[in-house]
Amino acid sequence: MDENAHWIERIAEKVAAEKKPPYVVNSGMTPSGPVHLGTLCEFLYPAAITEFLSRNSKASFSFIADDMDAFDRVPASAAEHAKELEPHLGKPLCRVPDPMGCCKSLGEHFLKDAEGAMEKFEARPKILRASELYAEGKYDKYALLFFERLEEVKRAVYESSLRNELPGWWSPVMPVCRKCGRISTTRVISFDFEDGGVCEYACDRDLKYVKGCGFVGEARIKEHEYKITWRLDWPARQDFLDVSVEGGGMDHFTRGGSRDTAVAIHEKIFGKSPPVGYRFGFVLLKGKKYSKSKGEGMGVADLGELIPPEVLKYALLRPDVQENKDIDTSGEAMLRLCEEYLAASRIKLDGGTGAEGSSAGSHQGERGTDTASAEGGPSGAQPAGSGLSRADRKKAVAFGLSTKKQKFSMFSEILLFYQLYRDWKKVAELSDKKSAEYLKPYIENWVRLQFLPEEYAFEYAPRELRGNAELVHAFAERLEPKMTALDVHNLVFEVARGRGEKPEELFKDIYETLINKPKGPKLGKLIEALGIAKVKSTLLELHKKK
Repeated sequence: MDENAHWIERIAEKVAAEKKPPYVVNSGMTPSGPVHLGTLCEFLYPAAITEFLSRNSKASFSFIADDMDAFDRVPASAAEHAKELEPHLGKPLCRVPDPMGCCKSLGEHFLKDAEGAMEKFEARPKILRASELYAEGKYDKYALLFFERLEEVKRAVYESSLRNELPGWWSPVMPVCRKCGRISTTRVISFDFEDGGVCEYACDRDLKYVKGCGFVGEARIKEHEYKITWRLDWPARQDFLDVSVEGGGMDHFTRGGSRDTAVAIHEKIFGKSPPVGYRFGFVLLKGKKYSKSKGEGMGVADLGELIPPEVLKYALLRPDVQENKDIDTSGEAMLRLCEEYLAASRIKLDGGTGAEGSSAGSHQGERGTDTASAEGGPSGAQPAGSGLSRADRKKAVAFGLSTKKQKFSMFSEILLFYQLYRDWKKVAELSDKKSAEYLKPYIENWVRLQFLPEEYAFEYAPRELRGNAELVHAFAERLEPKMTALDVHNLVFEVARGRGEKPEELFKDIYETLINKPKGPKLGKLIEALGIAKVKSTLLELHKKK
């Protein structure tokens, strides 16, 4: 494997070496709150791996919605319904009523939210609900196996989780209390293998968020009123789905985490090799972990109003998978990200482009403020190289996996044109019509929500020549209508250095003259967008008035 390979290429190679096709890529989530950027990793990564594997072999993607997990906290998004929801704490999510009234359960409500995000981000797995898998009896033989080999299972669990022993109430199975419906407060008192397996249980565990009702009863495995504890549920479903590869967050893949237990169960209890695993880092917002239940972090729906989905996919697929992704949701950072995405579309990969042969075109609009120190001189020179660096390969592969069909080929220019004219017909005439149509709602939201980067928050209102008026006048005299944005940029250097002045000071004086700010969008693009002849005429007229 090339040392510059993208992380998806490395995982695909490992899967091909250790597993046989057809490959099954698996993932899952507990539907306990709205989708946020952290949740996206649970389906974007496996979807991308599936697509990559599918290029050479048959591969499928299954996604488990663990709606049998216990409801342990009212999510921030449903805080207004807390009184309705709190009596259901401790029950399986599939049996908690949806207070919003649109779905049959709270778990289904948040699963629908996730399904909407999957559709938007072009991830289309086969969705499997844990409640249905249990009802179909998929877990029954595993529940019986874990009781048959209870001591071995307990040893595998406590050793892999770095404990000396398990709590006295621990059991492979958590029965659903027949009286109160809770699953988190029950403990198995005894197990009898007769009649297909019968658990005697007591609902008497007291947790921080709920207390057991005290009921004592029986739960038959064949009635499917139970859930296998998470550290055993994970390897069990991987086994009956014949999973080839499955990743997980840092918490699952830390030493002593649930991945270590899953490996131990596969090897010591099932006598099989575990699926290929990969660890992915947290998605952070200004250094803090996202949490769907606590409502921490910008929701995908909110961010989706500001940035195209393919750009978010690119941002999450480009870094190495184990890295934490600290997302900056400022306008400046989002604009940089859009420009990086477009630059990645122009990187040639294996004789094609990052988009599997579909290029964004030759447009080279770069984001940023013009200063003399930016490149040390006139821009435009491109470094030569005989191959892709690892950074560029990561960008090209991430771009190819982030979009099936590129929907826009410029961003900063369209943002600039809209700021200048606030007329989408005019913007379409000056730029790329399809890009303008696609980006219209995003850019309008940037303006409406005051999300604009500082250099794009301006008004064109020249009233007088600022700073070194004679130098600005000299620059204006040499402007020609046929110039490109790059020509205008380079002219600043020529004029300033020709008169022994610093180019950065001339940039500043021109900006302050045109938009009353010391910096703004790329000066060449700004003047080109305004019209070179118009800017020249305006500057010369202002000089006459001095």
